[in-house]
Amino acid sequence: MILGAAKRCFARHGYTGTTTKSVAAAAAISEALLFKHFPSKAALYAEILSDECEADPALTELLEREPSTATLVEIIRGMVAHFLEMADGPDQEEAQRLRLMATSHLDDGEFARLLYAKIETLIGAIFVASLERAVASGDARPCSGEPLNLFWFAHHTVMTAALTRLPSTPCLVYGKAEDLERQLCEFLLRGIGLNDAAIASHLGHNQAADAGRPAIAESA
Repeated sequence: MILGAAKRCFARHGYTGTTTKSVAAAAAISEALLFKHFPSKAALYAEILSDECEADPALTELLEREPSTATLVEIIRGMVAHFLEMADGPDQEEAQRLRLMATSHLDDGEFARLLYAKIETLIGAIFVASLERAVASGDARPCSGEPLNLFWFAHHTVMTAALTRLPSTPCLVYGKAEDLERQLCEFLLRGIGLNDAAIASHLGHNQAADAGRPAIAESA
């Protein structure tokens, strides 16, 4: 009931124009009761985004796969595709979410912390398990530090690349737009330790499968 009312409010008024008071009124509850479930507007919005990710059939399918090199490549490919589509697509709500994530880092960081925690809960285990399988199969070199950091390094790299393309006049032009997605994927996969043979084998196949790519969160 609360999330449904909140989704309607955020869809109608955007993040900035929505207040916890307006959400409580739409849900026909008191603001005090709303705060018992969600301590802030940022927490409420992060929960909505998490719900949307969990409802994505492509992401559900990805999370149910066996950990493997192929799954690892698909996680990275899906992340890259999602962020580039956010920056280049016509959906202003998605672009606003990217802006909100960026400004949160310059503000109190609450929204970013909440969303990072939810992303880790959703994707962290399958990423680490797939990386371990890739190492065991000889497709990747062993990780010398915290394996999950490699996921975050990839996530931050792609988010920054998307931010450069967010203004109507991009801050930076990455050469041929049609080559950017593959180049980013190759860069990130090498960074997390995959060898060139594994990248050529798995990325070549996965790049051709454009349909049904999971929205890996600003996901977001």
